[in-house]
Amino acid sequence: MAADQFDVTVLGGGFGGYTAAIRAAQLGKRVALVEQGELGGTCLHVGCIPTKALLQASELYHQVAERGEEFGIRVSDVSFDYPRVADRRDGIVKQLTRGVEGLMKKNKIEVVRAHAEVVDKGTVEVDGRRLQSQALIVATGSEPKALPGLPFDGKRIVSSDDSVMAGEAPKSIAIIGAGAIGVEFATFYNQIGTQVVLLEALDRLVPTEDEDISKVVAQMFKRAGIDARAGVKVTGADVHDKGVTVHVEGSEDIQVEQLLVAVGRQARNKGIGLDRAGVEIDRRGFVTVDHWQRTNVRGVWAIGDACGGYLLAHAAVHEGIIAAEDIAGLQLHPMEQTLVPRCTYSHPQIASVGLTEKEATEAGHKVKVGRFPFQAIGRALIHGEPNGFAKLVADADSGQLLGTHIVGVQATELIAEPGLAQLFQGDAWEVGRNIHPHPTLSEVIGEAAMAVDGVAINI
Repeated sequence: MAADQFDVTVLGGGFGGYTAAIRAAQLGKRVALVEQGELGGTCLHVGCIPTKALLQASELYHQVAERGEEFGIRVSDVSFDYPRVADRRDGIVKQLTRGVEGLMKKNKIEVVRAHAEVVDKGTVEVDGRRLQSQALIVATGSEPKALPGLPFDGKRIVSSDDSVMAGEAPKSIAIIGAGAIGVEFATFYNQIGTQVVLLEALDRLVPTEDEDISKVVAQMFKRAGIDARAGVKVTGADVHDKGVTVHVEGSEDIQVEQLLVAVGRQARNKGIGLDRAGVEIDRRGFVTVDHWQRTNVRGVWAIGDACGGYLLAHAAVHEGIIAAEDIAGLQLHPMEQTLVPRCTYSHPQIASVGLTEKEATEAGHKVKVGRFPFQAIGRALIHGEPNGFAKLVADADSGQLLGTHIVGVQATELIAEPGLAQLFQGDAWEVGRNIHPHPTLSEVIGEAAMAVDGVAINI
C-alpha cells in the first residue's frame, strides 16, 4: 500500500490538535489532521463551550427571577425555556465548528475524517489509507471517567457529556465530585430550580484549589440552597422507575431523579496502536512527555488530555503550539504546568494560576500573602456581587509572585494579568504598581498585590 507523505500528522481535531496543525502549517509544514468526529473535540461539542452557554442562560434567569427587585427591575412570569436554551447552545457550537473548518481550509490542512491506527512511529493507517510523516502529534483527548458499579446509562446515571447535551433538566440530581465539572453543574441546576445534592469524597469542595477558596465556595453554595457534603463516600446506587437511590456510607440514602458522576476524565489512548510505536503510557493511562511535549519515541509528540497535566482546552492549545514549533526547530519556551490558569464557571466563579499557599510552603518558600475582598471594590458592588476575594502568594525574600487565587464575580476574566506576571517572573509589587482603571473589577488584583507588602489602600 502506497503511503501519502506529510511532514506532520496530528491525531485528533480538538482545540489542541487543530491548533497544532495550524501552527505547523504556518511554519511551512504539510499537515494531515485525523479526526473521526467533529472538529473542535470535547471542548467545543460537549465541554467548555456548551456548558458555558448553559451557565450564561441560568445566570441571567436567576438574576432576573430571583434578584430583579434588588436592581429595581420588576418582571413577572419569568420562566426558563430549556429547549430554547438548548437551541442557542447548539447554534453557538455550530457557528464555532464552521469557523474551525474554515481555518483548516485557510491553512491548507488536509482533514481526514476516520478512525486512525498507528502502524509505527512514522505511519498511521486511516480507513485503508496510509499516512506517513516525519512527525506525529497525539492529541486524542479524553472521556468522562465512570465509577465502579455505576455505569453510565445516559438517562439515570449520566456523565457530564450526557448532561450538557440534554434537552431538559431533572427535578432533582445528585452529583458525585465537587471539582470544576461538579460545581459548575451544581450551579447550573441550582439556578434553574433543580434540587441539588453535591457529594465530594475529599474533605472540602474544589479540593485542588487554595483552601481559602474552598471555604467561600462552601459558604455560598449553602446560601444558595445547594446541599453540598464533603468527606462522604458513595458506596453504590440503585436505578428504578422513579430515579436513583444513592447509598452514602454512614448516612441515609439519597433519592433523586438523576445521578451525575463527575469524578474526572480519562485519556483516550487505547486502541490506536501507540504500543506498536513503543510510546510510553503511565499507570493512569496518560502518554509520558517532557517539557517540549516529546514522548520517549523520537518523532512522536503528545499534547492535551492525552498526556495529562491540567485537562484544560487552553493548556492543550499551548502544548500544541509548543509541539509544532519544536518539530520545526523552534524552542521558544517550554511547557510549565504552573503557568496554566484554572477557571471554574460556578457561582461564585473560581480562577487560579501558580502555587497555592500550602504548595508554596511545601516547596520550601517562605511566603507572604496579600488578600483583598470584592466587598471593598466599587464595581463588585455595582454588579451586586460583594462576596469573595483575590489572594496573591509571593516569595517573602525575593517578592516573586508564586500564585494567584480568585473567588468571586468574573474571576475567570481577571486571572490573565497575574498569569502574565508569573510568565515574566514578576514580583507582587509590580502587579500592584500596574495602573488598574477605576471602576473595574481588576482593581481587586492591584489591591491584593499591594496587600502582599501591607500597603493596600482601600481597606
